Amino acid sequence: MTRIVLDISRLISRVRHAHPSGVDRVEMAYARGLADAFGGALDFAAVHPTGVYGRLPGEVASEYLDYLENRWSDANKTKGERSVASVLPWMRRLVPVRTGVGSGDVLVQVSPHHLHEPAKTKRIMEREGIPFVCMVHDLIPIEFPEYARPGGAATHETRMETVSKLADAVLANSAATASAFTRWAEAKSLRVPPIHVALLGTERLPEAAPLKTEKPYFVCLGTIEPRKNHLLLLHQWRHMAQTLPAERVPSLKVIGRRGWENEQIVDMLERSPALVGFVEEINNCSDAELAATLKGACALVMPSFSEGYGMPIAEALSAGTPVLASDIVAHREAGAGVPDFLDSLDGPAWQETILSYAENGAQRAAQLERLQEWKAPTWEEHIAIAQSVIESVLR
Repeated sequence: MTRIVLDISRLISRVRHAHPSGVDRVEMAYARGLADAFGGALDFAAVHPTGVYGRLPGEVASEYLDYLENRWSDANKTKGERSVASVLPWMRRLVPVRTGVGSGDVLVQVSPHHLHEPAKTKRIMEREGIPFVCMVHDLIPIEFPEYARPGGAATHETRMETVSKLADAVLANSAATASAFTRWAEAKSLRVPPIHVALLGTERLPEAAPLKTEKPYFVCLGTIEPRKNHLLLLHQWRHMAQTLPAERVPSLKVIGRRGWENEQIVDMLERSPALVGFVEEINNCSDAELAATLKGACALVMPSFSEGYGMPIAEALSAGTPVLASDIVAHREAGAGVPDFLDSLDGPAWQETILSYAENGAQRAAQLERLQEWKAPTWEEHIAIAQSVIESVLR
């Protein structure tokens, strides 16, 4: 029987966090999806925060995954991080063991967790002695270093070099990401492993009644960081607030944790008098709250300069909510022709379209009609592709 080893280092490192990132959700989806696909032939491995690599006892890993999902769920109302002391029992239970290392047939890693440490990753591969399948989520820090943390471009280049040298196959979350990786590797004269595109499954939000508000509103969903282009929206909302009667100005709900290099965005959110009463920042939002908020919105607005895929677009469309998105390749791939696409820099066009949607105009009606034919990518479809890729490296 083929034994699959899934590296869940990322999830182990997130033990203190109450809310998952997109990569966290992907790694969890693989833990569940590969367990369904391979059953008892799935093993879990990890690099522990102490630096130790090895296998995780199956029962402990299973309990931890359940614990983490429960912490993410609506039933758990904890908003902040847990203290270091409170998670020490889990850290002790999750120390990997060396028993079993080298007994697998394929190692799968879907987060970039330790790929920036090529020597460590190489040692792991030498000890395992098996094919390596990994996922690439985006090349944004390389293509747009101005949107990354200081040093982020160099770190991500190291990750991609590790993938180029060690991966037997690569899963890309979109054709846009696959093309970006290929262009980068060829420009650097690096090896391009076989790349397979598998769109991420759409997160199933809980059933919820649409949020009811006194006036129409829009949602911007995602980490508050420069490449998401929040500034365009905030400037347009300030302009509307200053030039239109208050009753004509819709509301904007900015949902997402604060990221990095976002001082100008935060300054507008916190200090612009014109935005008061029109723009609401929501840093912590449960899945149930998100479902209700999306369903009641006139549209999701996503003016990003760059994305690897565009998961919020798929989430909004699956909730029956129209989308206004920047005209970039990843967004067109995620939306499959349903959203209305606008130039990331064309503020007047965004404002005009937002006001039209707020008044439930013809553009919104046309998109709602297109939305009837839209089919959400599923994790079942994604895992089926991953399973095929895993099996292909064994031939």
